[in-house]
Amino acid sequence: MSGADLTLLRPAWLLALPVLLLFAWWLYTRRGGLGDWQKASDPALLRAMAALGRVDKSASAAPLLALMGALALIVIGLAGPAVERRDTLSFRNLDAVVFVIDASPSVTEDARWAQMLTMGRFGLASLGTRPGGLIVYAGDAYVATDMTLDHLQLGQTLSLIGAETVPDPGSRPERGLRMAAELLAEAEVVAGDVVLMTDGAGLGPASLQAAGTIAAQGARLSLIALNAPSAAFDTHAAAGQGRVFTLDQTEALANWLSAEARTRLQQQDYPLLFWHDMGRYLLLLALLPMLLLFRRQMS
Repeated sequence: MSGADLTLLRPAWLLALPVLLLFAWWLYTRRGGLGDWQKASDPALLRAMAALGRVDKSASAAPLLALMGALALIVIGLAGPAVERRDTLSFRNLDAVVFVIDASPSVTEDARWAQMLTMGRFGLASLGTRPGGLIVYAGDAYVATDMTLDHLQLGQTLSLIGAETVPDPGSRPERGLRMAAELLAEAEVVAGDVVLMTDGAGLGPASLQAAGTIAAQGARLSLIALNAPSAAFDTHAAAGQGRVFTLDQTEALANWLSAEARTRLQQQDYPLLFWHDMGRYLLLLALLPMLLLFRRQMS
């Protein structure tokens, strides 16, 4: 929809308008031409002053109208009349990182597993404002932690991964990579990173195809090798447009995921709904009729 629509953000305040009308009627019926002095003064004194021309019996409704007008404007302002703004630009972080971790016994029971976890912690520490997720796999793949900005939770989950985490025997990295691609697609990530932490078991044509799928989505696939990386590591990194890291390259991994990360902000392809509250301007406008209540009488 183009243009602007008017709505009330706090319509319950309009319930005060009938009360305000009753209050105005009560004030009007109680006020006399002498401002209730007739009830407080001696009638003979008032007649004498009237004979001397010192009493003005005209009853001007201007002060009452000014007061009620100001109060009505205040009530309407508190109701929050707002203009719909559909052309407001909004941005979101389209960059995320998914760690795909081989939790098979050949990895988690290896003497270098602690170093692999250290690499993972360095990677998590370098995420900054990027959301992250964890996927574990062996004979099958599972989402350990969905996309989140709670990096502390990610680190705690990472520390708990062991040989008993995935009950399915085997090593099927292609399943973990496919799940990572689905996770990035569901989060509408267009510039993410996938980090595969593995000993290389199961890398083959199926996982290579999954690497190409990740790259086609605009993400990068990098691999952390538990042992000396084989040629399959380089092949997968090339297909995924990423890099291969060894366990002694913690700083390089952190730099890859932070300084060299393609964190991009992109205008969303659907408009968010914004409202511009006009009530504050009505509160300022209410000051104008109130000025009439403070006018000076010039003799």
